[in-house]
Amino acid sequence: MEFALSSKRTGRGRTAVIVGAQWGDEGKGKIVDVLTQTFSVVARYAGGHNAGHTVIINGEKFILQLVPGGILRPECTSVVGNGVVIDPLAFLKEVAALRAAGVKVDGNLFVSNRAQVILPYHRMMELGSENAPGRVKIGTTSRGIGPSYEDKMGRRGLRVADLLDTRLLRTHIENACREKNTIAHALFNSEPLDADKMFAEYAEAAEQMRPFVRDTALFLNRALAEGKSIVFEGAQGTMLDIDHGTYPFVTSSSATSGGAATGTGVPPTSIDTVIGITKAYCTRVGSGPFPSELLGEQGEDLRKRGHEFGAVTGRPRRTGWLDLPLLRYAGMINGISWLVVTKLDVLDHWTEIPVCVGYKLDGKKTDEVPAQAGGYESIECVYRNLPGWAAPTQSIRTFEALPKAARDYMAFIEKETGARVGMISTGPDREQTILAPDFIDELGLKRPAEKN
Repeated sequence: MEFALSSKRTGRGRTAVIVGAQWGDEGKGKIVDVLTQTFSVVARYAGGHNAGHTVIINGEKFILQLVPGGILRPECTSVVGNGVVIDPLAFLKEVAALRAAGVKVDGNLFVSNRAQVILPYHRMMELGSENAPGRVKIGTTSRGIGPSYEDKMGRRGLRVADLLDTRLLRTHIENACREKNTIAHALFNSEPLDADKMFAEYAEAAEQMRPFVRDTALFLNRALAEGKSIVFEGAQGTMLDIDHGTYPFVTSSSATSGGAATGTGVPPTSIDTVIGITKAYCTRVGSGPFPSELLGEQGEDLRKRGHEFGAVTGRPRRTGWLDLPLLRYAGMINGISWLVVTKLDVLDHWTEIPVCVGYKLDGKKTDEVPAQAGGYESIECVYRNLPGWAAPTQSIRTFEALPKAARDYMAFIEKETGARVGMISTGPDREQTILAPDFIDELGLKRPAEKN
C-alpha cells in the first residue's frame, strides 16, 4: 500500500504519523526531532506524562514528557492534542524547565481546550487499585493516567476548558473529592484529599496554563489548509494500545495511528503516511507478554549496552530479540509504509543475531497474534540466526557505509515486513542518523550535505 506525500497536492500540507511499532520506548522523540527540520507543526495525540521522549542535541539531553519534540526547534509549533491527558502541575514544571534551558516555549506551544485533566484523586485511585490484594499488577506508573481516561469515558472528567472556569472547577473538585474519597477509603483505606487545598492549587495552575490553551483542532486544520506540514506524535507503542495491544497489560489510550485522527481532530483523510519506529531488537516495560524476551546474561547485556531504563521512571526495561510477527502485526494495524530502525549500534558487538521470524502454537505455524494475554504462554518463537557485523556503526552516516551484514539485516526486515527502512539511528544524538534518499525525497527532508 502506497502512501504518497506528493508535492503536487495543492491546498493542503503534508502529514506523517509517528507510531511505536513495539511496546514503546523505541526512540520516537529523536525521530520526531529529526523530521521537524522541515515540518511546521508537531502534534501529540495520546497518552500523558507517563511517556518520556529523550532527545540529545550536541550532547545536551532533553527529556520531554507532555511537550512534543518539535519544541526543540524554534521554527516549529508544538501542539498537545485533545487525546492527551494533562496533569497541569507536571505540564507547568516541564515548561519551566524548558524555559530555564533557553528553549522558546511561549508562542510555540499550544494545549487543546478539550484535553482531559489529571487531578490528585486520579493518582490516589490508581495507586490504591494497583496495590489492592488480588489485583493483577499491570505495571503502571501510578501517575493517574488510567483513572483520568476512565473518567473521560464515564463522562465525568474535567477538560482543560473547564479548568479555566473557576466556578465550574470548584464545583467539580468538591463533588469529585466527595465521591473519590469515599470510594478510596472503602476499598483501599486511603487518606482523604482536601478539596479546598486542591482547588486553590489548581485554580492558580489554570491561570498559568491559560496562555497556552486554544482550540487546537481548528488550529491544526487551518495549518493544513495553509499548506503547513504536520507530524503527529504518538506515545507508547502499538502493543500497548488499548484495543490492539497485549490487553490488559496496555496503556489507556489509542497508541496506534488511528489515534492521530481522534486525538487531534484532524480527519483520517488528511493523513498521508505512517512511519513505524522499531528498535533493532525488542524491549518492554512493566508486566505482560513478551515472546522473544531474553532472560539471563544476554538480556542483561542488551539492557546495559542499550541503556534500557525508563526516561521518566528509571525502571529497567525487559529486553529480547527482534520479533517480526509483532512487527508485521504493527504494520497491518497502523498501515506502516516506512520503518525507522533505532539503536542499531547496540548490536555492534554481536557476531550472530537471532531474530524471531514466526510463531508456533501447539507445534503448528500461526499468523495470528493472540487476543488474550494468556495465549502468549503457548506461543513458541521460531528463530533464524543472521550474521552480525561485529564492527562499530556510531560514526556512519550513509547506508552504503554500513557493514554488509548490517545492510543485510535491514534488507531482511524490509522483506519480512513489507515496509521500507527509511531511517537508521546509530546513537542517541540528533546527528547519529542515517537517512535513505527516497525517504528524504518523500518527506521533503534536507540531505546531509545541506545541513549547516
